[in-house]
Amino acid sequence: MSFPITRHRRLRSSAGIRGMVRETVLNPLDLIQPIFVTYGTGIKNEIGSMPGVFHFSLDTLKEEVDEIVSLGIPAVLLFGIPETKDAVGSSGFDEYGIVQEATRLIKQWYPDLLVIADTCLCEFTDHGHCGMVHTHTVDGVVHGDVLNDASLELLTRTAVSQAKAGADIIAPSNMMDGFVQAIRAGLDEAGFQHVPIMSYSVKYASAFYGPFREAADSAPQFGDRKTYQMDPANVREAIREAESDVLEGADMLMVKPALAYMDVIRVIREQFDLPLVAYNVSGEYSMVKAAARQGWINEKAIVLELLTGLKRAGADTIITYHAKDAVRWLRGESN
Repeated sequence: MSFPITRHRRLRSSAGIRGMVRETVLNPLDLIQPIFVTYGTGIKNEIGSMPGVFHFSLDTLKEEVDEIVSLGIPAVLLFGIPETKDAVGSSGFDEYGIVQEATRLIKQWYPDLLVIADTCLCEFTDHGHCGMVHTHTVDGVVHGDVLNDASLELLTRTAVSQAKAGADIIAPSNMMDGFVQAIRAGLDEAGFQHVPIMSYSVKYASAFYGPFREAADSAPQFGDRKTYQMDPANVREAIREAESDVLEGADMLMVKPALAYMDVIRVIREQFDLPLVAYNVSGEYSMVKAAARQGWINEKAIVLELLTGLKRAGADTIITYHAKDAVRWLRGESN
């Protein structure tokens, strides 16, 4: 009987050997936990489409932050739901806005926990778009054009206000042309040259954002975001978007969503030498949760495989609503 010269299974024969030769290792330091903060008091409300994810008012926020710190997760990404909205999203750049106040509290409680501030206007505008909008009505239907250059000033004001409140990293997600350059210039002029920008460089107009729009109360009131977020069919365009952000001064790049875009993560990893973030978004999270609740999948195994796959594809850091559970599972704990 002839035998194969190479027996690949030798290196799979025990857990010890598999661990020794493992190429990609997921670590708690790779993860960022998003948090939704809202106005009011005594609020800790589970988001219907995102089981296990909550809205927190400022007076209930510390419990969540305590848990995140105890698990060794190094960073949080803050989203805010304001008390009032208007056409220009002024609550987003208010010195006492919900994100700014939450940032101050978190940095007071845990100075070493990294606070990343999402910099966009969609949660703060009454029309739900990521910038200023010029609207007009045709046959009784409201249409709107998102004004790119006029929006940059408001986004820059938002970023500066977040940095003043103590945010460690500014993460602009608006997909306006020139947003990194505008925000970098604004931060530098305000004395925040040391604050890095984690740019949502490659953000697709995706169907995976549905649960987030419930969580952030940020669904567009008319139209969609396809004129500023990317077409899911395109990858060469992703390279152009990322290159623009690199030239404008981004310190980190991001691909969002993650699961259907692992090829894009790999392409951006190979093209650019900046730290790369993958955003495992709300729809991806909710699908796993729904299937797990039906007993169709092993949630722990699926989540750890999913996150390992994103890191293998090239992500250095992963924003994920699974972060807390993933750390517990990596520690060998059960929920």
